[in-house]
Amino acid sequence: MAIDYKTAGVDVEAGYEAVKLMKKHVAKTLDNNVIGDIGSFGGLYQLPTGMKEPVLVSGTDGVGTKLKIAFAMDKHDTIGIDCVAMCANDIVCQGARPLFFLDYLATGKLDPKVAALIVKGISDGCIQSGCALIGGETAEMPGFYQPGEYDLAGFCVGMVDKANIISGAEIKEGDVLVGLSSSGVHSNGFSLVRKVLGDDAESISVYSNELGMTIGEELLKPTKIYVKDALKAINGASIKGISHITGGGFVENIPRILNDNLSAVIDTDSYPKLPIFDMLVKQSGISKQSAFNTFNMGIGMVMCVDKNEADKVCNLVDGYIIGEIVKGEKDVKLK
Repeated sequence: MAIDYKTAGVDVEAGYEAVKLMKKHVAKTLDNNVIGDIGSFGGLYQLPTGMKEPVLVSGTDGVGTKLKIAFAMDKHDTIGIDCVAMCANDIVCQGARPLFFLDYLATGKLDPKVAALIVKGISDGCIQSGCALIGGETAEMPGFYQPGEYDLAGFCVGMVDKANIISGAEIKEGDVLVGLSSSGVHSNGFSLVRKVLGDDAESISVYSNELGMTIGEELLKPTKIYVKDALKAINGASIKGISHITGGGFVENIPRILNDNLSAVIDTDSYPKLPIFDMLVKQSGISKQSAFNTFNMGIGMVMCVDKNEADKVCNLVDGYIIGEIVKGEKDVKLK
């Protein structure tokens, strides 16, 4: 008997069906700068005009083991938002406006309906970020992934005028840190989350009075996309530095915008707490320092501004004054 591609485990017809189902979601993200349509070998995007020295800013990331929660809950329509958020939130930290996004979806056996739901989430994330989904790759890799599982990653490109790049170079002692609230755990720390709360359907389907929903529903809340708030702050005030609180929490991400002789002091009681973090800290037994070195702890983005502009920025982005800059050794001090 002859062995063809379908016999080997790759169903090209499923791929065609997936693309067909994806197209309506992709179309929602397209703007006047997109050239061509889905299906070309490369995504074409005409750069906007109006900048003296335009600089492209790029970022790539994945969703991590949060995917395990999506598998267990059999819910796939929001995980794409996480994928976009992880990339778009990073590049806006440099002051860049996201322009376009590409995704990579790999699975053992392609389910067109699941793939379309994933892309719907990516489309929703792109709309929230104000960028176009101009291409991607769907890879069917039999024998490489467990049945019903997949991996998801993305790549985002934005643009900023060279004179307006936000680098943190102007941050000085006495500046203030403004925090923007997170929607939950976002997409980091899930290896610990799964160890503590579980990642099978039985464990995470348990209803929690503390959370007001099942554990799985709480954990699958999509990562908040801060692009529009960040651009509003950038256009309305003088933002010296922006830190996306992702893997490594406060402890690793805030120092990325600091000069060598500066530190950040964070008042951990300065903003509302989310019950999921109290649950994780209590059930894991980790220290306060470790918690702030692992999770976003309720703050997903931090902006550094002059103290005279702190209230203005808080009003623009519905933020909280959570700390200040002091002399130090490029670290984070919690109080």
